[in-house]
Amino acid sequence: MDTSTSISPMRFVIMLVMTVFLPAWANAAGLLKPTNSHLPNLEMRSHEVNVTIESGYAITTIDQVFHNPNNIPLEAIYSFPVPEKAAVGQFTYWINGQPIHGEVVEKQKAREIYEQEKSQGRDAGLTEQDSYKTFDISISQVQPLQDTRIRLVYFQPIQVDTGIGRYVYPLEEGGVDEKKLAFWTADERVREKFNFNLEMKSGYPIDAFRLPQHPQAAITRMDSQHWLVNIDAGGSSTVSSQAEEATETGIPNASMAPTGSESGSQEVYRLDKDIVVYWRLQQGLPGAIDLVTYKPAGQSRGAFMMTLTPGDDLAPINEGRDWVLVLDRSGSMSGKYSTLIEGVRKGFAKFNANDRIRVVMFNHSAQEISNGWQQATPENLKRIAQLIEGTTAEGSTNLMDGIRLGLKHLDADRTTAIWLVTDGVANVGETRQKAFLDLIRQQDVRLFTFVMGNSANRPLLDALAKHSHGFAINISSSDDIVGQLLQASSKVTHEALHDVEVKIDGVKTSDIFPEEPKSLYRGEQLIIFGHYFNNRGFNNQNSFNNQNSFDQGKLSQSKMKVTLSGKRSGKPVTYTSEFPIQDQTAHPELERLWAFAQIDHLMAEQQEFGEDADRKDAVVDLAKEFGLVTDYTSMLVLEEDRFKDYGIERNIGKRIEEEEKARTQRASQPAVSTRVDTQQPAFSSSRSSHSGSGGGGSSGGGSMNLWVIAALALLWTATMNFRKPH
Repeated sequence: MDTSTSISPMRFVIMLVMTVFLPAWANAAGLLKPTNSHLPNLEMRSHEVNVTIESGYAITTIDQVFHNPNNIPLEAIYSFPVPEKAAVGQFTYWINGQPIHGEVVEKQKAREIYEQEKSQGRDAGLTEQDSYKTFDISISQVQPLQDTRIRLVYFQPIQVDTGIGRYVYPLEEGGVDEKKLAFWTADERVREKFNFNLEMKSGYPIDAFRLPQHPQAAITRMDSQHWLVNIDAGGSSTVSSQAEEATETGIPNASMAPTGSESGSQEVYRLDKDIVVYWRLQQGLPGAIDLVTYKPAGQSRGAFMMTLTPGDDLAPINEGRDWVLVLDRSGSMSGKYSTLIEGVRKGFAKFNANDRIRVVMFNHSAQEISNGWQQATPENLKRIAQLIEGTTAEGSTNLMDGIRLGLKHLDADRTTAIWLVTDGVANVGETRQKAFLDLIRQQDVRLFTFVMGNSANRPLLDALAKHSHGFAINISSSDDIVGQLLQASSKVTHEALHDVEVKIDGVKTSDIFPEEPKSLYRGEQLIIFGHYFNNRGFNNQNSFNNQNSFDQGKLSQSKMKVTLSGKRSGKPVTYTSEFPIQDQTAHPELERLWAFAQIDHLMAEQQEFGEDADRKDAVVDLAKEFGLVTDYTSMLVLEEDRFKDYGIERNIGKRIEEEEKARTQRASQPAVSTRVDTQQPAFSSSRSSHSGSGGGGSSGGGSMNLWVIAALALLWTATMNFRKPH
């Protein structure tokens, strides 16, 4: 094959999706104000973010100061996108100079109390979750010419994919909530100081860090497992390099140029661009099992977080494929559509004629513009490109019609993959998640989804990918797009591990999530949350398919045996290891991460099977016990004596105190390894990477060839521009 004139379907998808994702979204996090309101404006004085990533999860702390430059008290409402898999566990509001922690209350009751307190002129605060779209923080009154300070803390697991870790601080709102956009405008300006600080303590050596869209970030390498990142726009940085071995890398701190504001104060930053942080692990690391536990002293039950990172033994796929591109051309794609068309034209000009293609486009309805399966000849592709150029981005989003049409006319004798590219939500036609899942189960086809931007319907798109044994990739406009799509390409051009099951023996366990793990693709990790008991161990067998059944037989050694099994190209494979399990008290946040995993599971069932009162009650009970904001619960702050008046018990303070104490202790300690299978490795090969190290298929597969991998690797290196210490 002449690689100078042909291109694989995967490379075409990369070109296409790159052009779609590169433009930035206009909507941003910020202070909300009703459209056409004549009320004066509030100001955001400062916005400071501190992120700690260690032991497989991230803790994000946001401190904000709002200022009222006017002579009347005003309500402040701050809105920002829901981070992926994030659980809000702390909302603190300073009243009369004293920090008061919010308590979790059922959502409707919390809103009623807040409105009552506001109407009576009292101080109150409320953090609510608007489904998968946004977190909204309301402060009843910012006093005239005064500042108001709040703090928000959330937790989320962090995955490393194909040797690349990724953290996103979401600020681009996504622009998919039409009702909200019609009523509110957002002021994303920070007048005096913006700080973003990230501290990474990794159990594995890190080669480099990169913030693709924030070249002003200062990156400090304390050692190979301890790194610091700082963006400082106004005020002084809180990051310092005190260790002798610390080496400053990258561009020095740079303040954003002021543009002024209505009140005459300096504007130093706009909260209109996601902060995306990448780090690249050292090459050649082994596949591994990592385990973090938390068990309070004197208790029999503990929580655990287990991360399985398989070795690279998934071989390339060499058979031909059919590709269905399902492309969103609804009105929310406006501004990106011309680049989509240009990407199609460039991609079609170099397509590989050995495969087949169908193209479906949808807005309020769906249309197949390819007129059935087409061999990817230059003549056919030119005709399809001209048809695409004749369309425009407009209308609403009938996602069901797009997927339904994409699933038609599949050939059972050929391997088929569907690529769904969308930045919106299903807002017309069929919108129930259960209906989408019923549809996708009717076909043996993998659905791969590029979820564009924040506030997209991630629960629906993730569920579609899971139930079709595909995967979903969330992409920000601040991402390194080539790197993200390189990861996707290596997954669909290599074997996958299907029918995955994990069994845990030797230690009594329960409440394990996810209940039914998805298929594992090349480079993916499997993160498991659960409870364990006693530490002495039991001769029980607990799997995802029977997680609450225990054989409480004779006591055995205090070791946990983990077996990961599945099918690779239809043949069964098994990976296993046995290791001691140790009680730890350093990570109390694991309790909330476990609770959120169960809540996430319950909410997925609500979407799939319909609203159920028992499931709702279970979510509310978990949220109250562990102090979490959900679709059914909010976090409410009142003047301290008012909690008792409303019959609200004060429980969350003790949990926050324990977590803050543990974080302080961990901050003084070096990075530690959480790997537990060193004596009996579960995986025999190195984990996958983009450099070609590791076992299976580093040369690519299917119509991905060595030239493609080399070209993408060059793009990856150029665009990531990872900074290494000199």
